[in-house]
Amino acid sequence: MEQYGKILLIAMPIFLSLVLLERLYGRLRGNDTFRTMDMLSSLSSGVTNVVKDVLKLSVTLLSYGWMVQHWALVQIQSNFWVYFIAFMALDLSGYWVHRLSHEINFFWNKHAIHHSSEEFNLACALRQPISAFVSLFTIFLLPAALLGVPAPVIALVAPLHLFAQFWYHTRHIGKMGFLEHILVTPSHHRVHHAINPEYMDKNHSQIFIFWDKLFGTFQEELPDVPPVYGITRPVSTWNPIKINFQHLWLLVKDAWRTQNWYDKLRIWWMPTGWRPADVAERYPVKKIENPYDFARYAPESSAKLRFWSILQFSFVILLLFYFFGNIARISPAGLLAYGAFIFLSIYSFTELMDRNPVALGWELLKNGLGLYWIWSSGDWFGISALAPWGATAIAAWFLLASGVTAVLVWQEILPDRAHGGLRWSL
Repeated sequence: MEQYGKILLIAMPIFLSLVLLERLYGRLRGNDTFRTMDMLSSLSSGVTNVVKDVLKLSVTLLSYGWMVQHWALVQIQSNFWVYFIAFMALDLSGYWVHRLSHEINFFWNKHAIHHSSEEFNLACALRQPISAFVSLFTIFLLPAALLGVPAPVIALVAPLHLFAQFWYHTRHIGKMGFLEHILVTPSHHRVHHAINPEYMDKNHSQIFIFWDKLFGTFQEELPDVPPVYGITRPVSTWNPIKINFQHLWLLVKDAWRTQNWYDKLRIWWMPTGWRPADVAERYPVKKIENPYDFARYAPESSAKLRFWSILQFSFVILLLFYFFGNIARISPAGLLAYGAFIFLSIYSFTELMDRNPVALGWELLKNGLGLYWIWSSGDWFGISALAPWGATAIAAWFLLASGVTAVLVWQEILPDRAHGGLRWSL
């Protein structure tokens, strides 16, 4: 936990800087591929994902270490081959996990968040899930286990394999010559994120594109078919926590509502998007039929609301850096409380981004809990030892955030009631 936090302290500023540089580059070139609210939603999703991972809020039913211990047939001695096999095994496993996440209803829930942006940029790469609490796919690392690749090697190579998938989420790099035949390139991955019929469920590879060519899921980016990004059932929210569970909630409701008991059982394992016929007829779900003619999610947002959302996200990032830098100083219960507070913070300000008036209630709850923690403990998770004024500054921010959010709700969102545009949603 502590070691992973230290890695993220280095990796996070790099990723954030690259996102901002890509946006600056796009603006200078007159081709900005970002929208502020979409970018904040993507970055916030990345925050929830790393917090969940650091807190290890998941269970592995079949651990890789157990497979090596009981099933290894040989023990590779060469350091080069151990790491090479580990990387290739992770890439092959990643292909099949990725493909199944696209093809099976239940598994799509944990991957939908990554495709939910209607843009395609480096921020989109950080849309990662929090909804997978049980790891079922360790078995796909069986080739590495049979060859005796030690578990610490997999643990070291896995983050590098994941980070290496960041760079190709961009529209600013065209086709890359001979590399198109070897690596996953931005062109390949633009196809993967597109909802055009020609591109759907193609290019699942993560580092090496030849897996798709080998297993029949490759599709080249066509010059006359510009990719359109998103998912065919739009999420229509900036709240990453809601996005993580939207598809699962639809499956639960459909399984409950259908009158056919066979459908109640098979809905989870049917192809992604399948719904029981009786439920689909009675409870239709909005779906994009024509990818070239639909309105992207874009609730009205003033410059004030955008600026305040950026400030709220920036404060969360400061909390996150303190969290990762001081894991060893915080008790296990404190770590869970801190993580929950970050989740609540993101839920609150992304609800405001959605122009949901309930955002004020979430903001008051979050800030009230923060102030209570400071009052009852006399500190903010040990920050006074590093900065005597730290807890006071954080308390002042909570008070300011409550006031500013109240003003924005009062001035910009509640007046929508007069126009029939108010939306109340938890």
